[in-house]
Amino acid sequence: IPQDDPFDDDNWSSRLQEFTARHAAALREGGVRRVTFVLQRAGQHPGTFTYRENIDFSEDETIRHIEPGLAYQLELPRLANFDIRPCFNDNRQLHIYHGVSKQNAADSRFFVRVLVRPGRLSTAVATVDYLISETDRLLSDILDALEILAAEHPNSDCNHLFISFLPIFNLDASHFEPAYRGFLERHGKRLFRLRVTAAEIRFLVQTGSEEAMAMPTPFRFCIFNKSGFVPKLENYIEQRDEGGEWVFQSLDSPPGAYNGMRVATPHQPKEWLQPRRYKAHIMGTTYVYDFPDLFHQAVSVQWARAARAAEAAVESEPEPEAAAAAAAALAAAQPPRRLLEARELVWDAASQTMRETDREAGRNTCGMVAWVLTLRTPEAPGGRRVVVVANDITFKIGSFGVEEDAVFFRATQYARAHGLPRVYLSANSGARIGLAEEIRDLFQPSWRDAADPSQGIEYLYVSADDYAQLAAREGGQVRSVITDEVAGPDGEVRHQLRAVVGATDGLGVENLQGSALIAGETARAYDDIFTVTLVTCRSVGIGAYLVRLGQRAIQIEGQPIILTGAPALNKVLGRDVYSSNLQLGGTQIMHKNGVAHLTAENDFAGVCKIVRWLAFVPRTRDAPLLPVSAPLLGDAPDRAVAYEPPAGPSDPRLFLAGVETADGWRSGFFDRGSFVETLGGWARTVVTGRARLGGIPIGVIAVEARTVENIVPADPANAASQEQVLQEAGTVWYPNSAFKTAQAIQDFNAGEQLPLIIFANWRGFSGGQRDMFFEVLKYGALIVDALTKYRQPVFVYIVPNGELRGGAWVVVDPAINSDMMEMYADEKARGGVLEPEGIVEIKFRKPQMLACMERLDDTVRALRQKLVDPELPPAERAEAKRRLDAREKELLPVYTQMAVQFADLHDRAGRMVAKGVVRQELSWASSRAFFYYRLRRRLLEEPVCRALCAAAPGLSRQAALATVAEWFAAAHPDAALDYGRDDRAVAAWFDGAADDIAAKLAAHSAAMRAAALAASLDAAEDDAVAAALQALSPERRAQLLARLGEQ
Repeated sequence: IPQDDPFDDDNWSSRLQEFTARHAAALREGGVRRVTFVLQRAGQHPGTFTYRENIDFSEDETIRHIEPGLAYQLELPRLANFDIRPCFNDNRQLHIYHGVSKQNAADSRFFVRVLVRPGRLSTAVATVDYLISETDRLLSDILDALEILAAEHPNSDCNHLFISFLPIFNLDASHFEPAYRGFLERHGKRLFRLRVTAAEIRFLVQTGSEEAMAMPTPFRFCIFNKSGFVPKLENYIEQRDEGGEWVFQSLDSPPGAYNGMRVATPHQPKEWLQPRRYKAHIMGTTYVYDFPDLFHQAVSVQWARAARAAEAAVESEPEPEAAAAAAAALAAAQPPRRLLEARELVWDAASQTMRETDREAGRNTCGMVAWVLTLRTPEAPGGRRVVVVANDITFKIGSFGVEEDAVFFRATQYARAHGLPRVYLSANSGARIGLAEEIRDLFQPSWRDAADPSQGIEYLYVSADDYAQLAAREGGQVRSVITDEVAGPDGEVRHQLRAVVGATDGLGVENLQGSALIAGETARAYDDIFTVTLVTCRSVGIGAYLVRLGQRAIQIEGQPIILTGAPALNKVLGRDVYSSNLQLGGTQIMHKNGVAHLTAENDFAGVCKIVRWLAFVPRTRDAPLLPVSAPLLGDAPDRAVAYEPPAGPSDPRLFLAGVETADGWRSGFFDRGSFVETLGGWARTVVTGRARLGGIPIGVIAVEARTVENIVPADPANAASQEQVLQEAGTVWYPNSAFKTAQAIQDFNAGEQLPLIIFANWRGFSGGQRDMFFEVLKYGALIVDALTKYRQPVFVYIVPNGELRGGAWVVVDPAINSDMMEMYADEKARGGVLEPEGIVEIKFRKPQMLACMERLDDTVRALRQKLVDPELPPAERAEAKRRLDAREKELLPVYTQMAVQFADLHDRAGRMVAKGVVRQELSWASSRAFFYYRLRRRLLEEPVCRALCAAAPGLSRQAALATVAEWFAAAHPDAALDYGRDDRAVAAWFDGAADDIAAKLAAHSAAMRAAALAASLDAAEDDAVAAALQALSPERRAQLLARLGEQ
């Protein structure tokens, strides 16, 4: 046909339909079952129209523009469970069908079919590379087409892609999986947004010998991703079974979902949970029962991260033997086969306890779900248990009712009773509101004027018949309303409504009481166990308070934390002030004010951050910390610290974590890759986070030495407000940074039970009028409060080229908590009340400098002595005075410098050690090794001291330490070791003599109990002792008397 043919495909279809219908009888007589017309336009892809006899020679639109001989490759019979309609587009390579389930009209989805024909490559490209690039190109075209079609069918879900390569390839199919994983990285977000939950890629691979060249093997690579973040990749080959049917055979272990299934098996309609999953996705979150899968994937990511770090350390090991040993150890430290186990917590009314069950997903009866997850992470390969509580946003929009509050409360109590970390996944709409629907359909108004309703009403009532109906429904006694019986205008009995109670629970104030219940329990949980919240969808009202009461929070981008929604506020203000909830509580607000510790791009990234955070937390309350095992450590504990903080403004993260320079990696203080900053968006003159020191978790507080900007946004509700940009100098505590410091200390101590190291470099507190008004004094005092309550070792280290002065010294001095705190100073550090220049202004002023000048400078001394001579002629006196003034003016800058240096000598580390205010002077390069062994020793020593003090309540910690020192000395009679200083030897002794120390503790405890009992008996009267013996059981009394008789 001509290239400028005026007819489109639909017109040609109709014309060819008419033509074929005119010849239908002859075609049937000739036994023709199918007629195909090919329309060829110059320079265009041929158009193909097929008419089948079994549909009365009407067009089979499902295979339009497909050669009938290739149509079976589209696997259209697999769409048998759906009524399909082709969606034509300009790309003839794409065959898109919109399907509606025959069982459920709400199940609407797209099926995209693509056939890739054999072609000729113009350049030499590896086969695998060709397949990857071609699939990449096709995916982009498919997604572009779906973008357009999705607008016509906005509720489509579970869309399916199928790409079939028709050429036969001679290659190793195992090369495909890594390549196709890359598609998820490049297109994953768009695939999920367009609701593509399954994709299949089929290709033919030539295997076997040359004799078998005619028998290629069909391979199929499948990707399933219903939740959006946990893709399942499965590999199959197609082969015939005993009955000659083509079936899938899985190449994975364990086998995939298609294993043993016929290739022609139709696609199944949505499972019953999928509509809920879709509803959650539309709200921007993950369906609640998909979260355990996200945790499983996050644990897998944690293992992969640990393995990469360890492999990098092995590669950088200079000693071949050490590298080989480390590689062997790493190979043995493989992830467990089962990374996660999830058991749902369900209330057992019979036993009045929360019971762990294996309930089917989606069987929850309220909008709150709880699990106990067992995570097998690199630092806890044997498993650690975590309680997870989550809102179900698909159940009454995630609102808090009485039942939801009960589940939350009991799950949190369960976590506290077992000392387990508690994770809250927040996606809610605040406290539930409701009306008694059974009364709403019955109440009637008593009009002031029945003829004129505009006059209003006197009261609402329920008629006698309706009241009787309520009584029958409620077992004879009406409890859903409180009424007064009154007479109507016509004398009829009316039940005037005084209050509506409702037949069901959870309509109003009872929900608020439940909110208070869980708020209080969350506050107690923060002090008792590790709590963290992931804001995975909007958090409103009590949901927002739970986020803050749990303190540690990770907020997903685009999900607000608010007390009242923007529409409600706009109604109160009488105008449209706020355009969205994100203006009120998005990450640009909550991360900047410290409510959100971290932000994450999506739910999976947020769960990954939770799992990584848990790596720093003990398994249970009061359990030992979880150090990383040696094969996965990746960083020698006693290596030198290469990067030193320079004098002047610099980024403290560089000396904490290390930095890559042109000369290579310069290591920081902590293990490489272990430092995780939190609260980074708030009060940026202080840096807080967690890291590992030789594999041991530790809390970190450091000081930003650079000037930062603190931006206060303008409030749209106040037309006069403007954005403020405040400059905050480094090495100074402001109200916000002092609060941040206190908050971080509380977080490390409560629940996390981490040791703490403070890299001190503060010149003091900002005491200007604005900062005093904004309570810098209060927040500075909070630092002292937090340190006073700290129950783990705290190290304060004044860094190289750093200083600690005035009030800043006071709030971190070890005298605040001498049992736990120790202070150290670098050999290049300074400390004092004021800076040297300030001291000179007060204590070494110009008169003192001139006196010093007279003492040290011969010229000045001679001139002063000359001026003292009373017989000196006036002319010579004037000349001497001129020369003295000139000399003093010349030398004064030098002596000022000398005075500053003299004052600075009072601030050196040597004087700090001499005065006993710091424990030891350190060198930065070796400080990592020192603190590693000091930390190990303290962590092993503290439980022993606490056990001694518990056995003897009146025993001081110093006395307990003296007892342990005696045990150490007895174990090393020939070694000249100092228990107070030789941390490495003491730590080794605690490790090696654990059983001996445990035996000594048991003996000491028994001796203390015996002494306490003896003292009690000695003070008791004889009759009381005799009565106590008589109160014992006969067997116990006989045993005790026999034992006494042996003495």
